[in-house]
Amino acid sequence: MIVALKTKAYAAMAVKQPLRPFEVTRREPGVHDVLIDIKYCGICHSDLHQSRDEWGGSIFPMVPGHEIVGIVSRIGTSVSKYKVGDRVGVGCMIDSCRECDACREGLEQYCVNSPNWTYNSYEKDGKTPTYGGYSTIIVVDENYVVRIPEGLPMESTAPLLCAGITTYSPLAHWGAGPGKSVAVVGLGGLGHMAVKIASAMGAHVTVLSRSLAKAADGSRLGAEDFYATADAETFKKLAGKFDLIIDTVSADHDLNLHIGLLKRDGAMVLVGVPPESARLRAGSLISGRRTLAGSVIGGIAETQEMLDFCASKNVVADIELIPIEQVNEAYERMLTGDVRYRFVIDCASLA
Repeated sequence: MIVALKTKAYAAMAVKQPLRPFEVTRREPGVHDVLIDIKYCGICHSDLHQSRDEWGGSIFPMVPGHEIVGIVSRIGTSVSKYKVGDRVGVGCMIDSCRECDACREGLEQYCVNSPNWTYNSYEKDGKTPTYGGYSTIIVVDENYVVRIPEGLPMESTAPLLCAGITTYSPLAHWGAGPGKSVAVVGLGGLGHMAVKIASAMGAHVTVLSRSLAKAADGSRLGAEDFYATADAETFKKLAGKFDLIIDTVSADHDLNLHIGLLKRDGAMVLVGVPPESARLRAGSLISGRRTLAGSVIGGIAETQEMLDFCASKNVVADIELIPIEQVNEAYERMLTGDVRYRFVIDCASLA
């Protein structure tokens, strides 16, 4: 007999409404599924964007959360990768078509048929909404689950499932490492992970922030230099300095000024999503054979690679652990940058 799996959760019931208690029914684990007892879930800025329908197309009720860590409590009959008791994580996607070139190459995040996102999306049947990690349990195909290495504390590892892989992927792809000069634009949830990871890779790291208010944090996180972008002299002083720029900012800002900081053949990679379209001058690119690119999370294999790298370098997120009852307050504080540097929900507070 199939028994419905009920989980307590918090959901946005409609656009811009505060999140409130909600009950979700999860599917019974299939032959390749694992049932995960969620211990912690990070709060990503995209949770706020989507729960307020700022990107359009939001599906309500919505249970956000795609920085999920927990313990396997049940496995399907054909599961081979995990066993009960394993420490595991779930990031931004819970499935994909598995047939397109991107999926076959381990780049499921670029699935041409669109991945099945962990929330605000649909399961593979195309009609069952997906609900995220602001809840007590989740059921996921084993092929879209990653292992949390021993030694990494679960609560501060949760943000690696989005903020960590979002910054690790472009840093790895564009070759950050010894002898490379890397700038990180913005020192928030994404930016602080970019600084930590780029520094752990051996690059010379510079933070570019609106002001010098977080300069001490930048140094503590691994940056060797810190400059204020509100100072016009910064863009003169640093012109042509960087091999790679990771732009984490989700607010409007002048891309052309930042592109001018690249060396010849340098690349600037956007991982933040500003609400408005950017104006771009072709001259800022062609004058130095520079590249403007974008990157989104990473595939499952690369996410595991990132976790293993972070374990080897003792890299985790700086977090503020909160009970679920404070989630709406956390959203408001995120809007003003009042967090150092990632909120994480203790999902035991849902019990």
